[in-house]
Amino acid sequence: MMKEDIISVLRLQSIPNIGEISARKLISHCGSAEEVFREKKSVLHHIDGIGTKVTHELFDHKYLLAAEREYRFIEDQNIQTHYFEETTFPKYLRHCPDAPLLLFSRGSIHLENQKIISIVGTRNMTTAGRAFCEHFMEELRPFNPVIVSGFAYGVDICIQKAAVELGLQTIGCLAHGLNQMYPRAHSRYCAEVEKNGGFFTEFWSTSKPERVNFLKRNRIIAGISQATIVIESAHKGGSLVTADIANSYNRDVFAVPGRPGDIYSEGTNNLIKRQNAHLLTSAADLVYHLNWDIEERDNSAIQTKLFVDLNPVEQSIYNQLQLGGRQLLDDIAMKSKIPVYNTASALLAMELKGVVRPLPGNCFEAI
Repeated sequence: MMKEDIISVLRLQSIPNIGEISARKLISHCGSAEEVFREKKSVLHHIDGIGTKVTHELFDHKYLLAAEREYRFIEDQNIQTHYFEETTFPKYLRHCPDAPLLLFSRGSIHLENQKIISIVGTRNMTTAGRAFCEHFMEELRPFNPVIVSGFAYGVDICIQKAAVELGLQTIGCLAHGLNQMYPRAHSRYCAEVEKNGGFFTEFWSTSKPERVNFLKRNRIIAGISQATIVIESAHKGGSLVTADIANSYNRDVFAVPGRPGDIYSEGTNNLIKRQNAHLLTSAADLVYHLNWDIEERDNSAIQTKLFVDLNPVEQSIYNQLQLGGRQLLDDIAMKSKIPVYNTASALLAMELKGVVRPLPGNCFEAI
């Protein structure tokens, strides 16, 4: 993105009464963030959800000044920016309705690898939890996944340190700007993480690590990956919030069971008991549910099939699924511009050809 484009997006972000969804409406209507500020007020305040108050705030000069200050920080600190319409924006996160307009990153993040998982849990990790983390990561190593977490105390930092030691890419999602690190004690791990991964945040340099930011940050952890794993959690906790968000995005959620009565297994046991998470006892459970072993074995054969067996309708649907990840039948039909009954018929044929798989809730994904 050019300087003017980034400043325009920052300007939208800085306005208190404009959230992610409203900002997208404005950008969609005007064509770009920069064009929003060239449109007439009389046109803007008639857009659904954009009233007179918001329109007035759009042209308040103080938000432009704030955006320009933040841009100078980004430029001075060599921060990387990722706009939600650009290819560098995380693929899975792009399809979440409340994904941020702009992500900031530091390090050497590469998300071409489609095996991306988020691992979270309590800050008060037990000895058993630590042992599980380390063994689990050893089991995952052959699949070379990207490991996402929150860089917090307990499970987060244990998992991310293990990923670094095993040479796996790891990403820390932060609840503050890239001018600081919380907890401060984890600053000593930053250089190692940035060598093989890095940090994502949606927060400006003016943002502090406040509770509301951690809750907002959890949707990034849930949305950026294929699946979220909760290793240990008490009855309440941020990791359970992340699991709930992942479920709302139709992503797989896994939980490690513990003994009845253990305080830091109560949350994970409840997730399993209420069927809000798959039971996870080893990496084999994750590999089985996500079909990673099948992908490794059959990838080349499937690629050959795409050019031989798929008719134009099927190819269009397959392309949409590859672009957007798992989707509802109605969404596939709408985005592919194919009637629902034709889409359903094509998906059945594609399932028999082994190029898509059905999922609970009338969802489908490409293999």
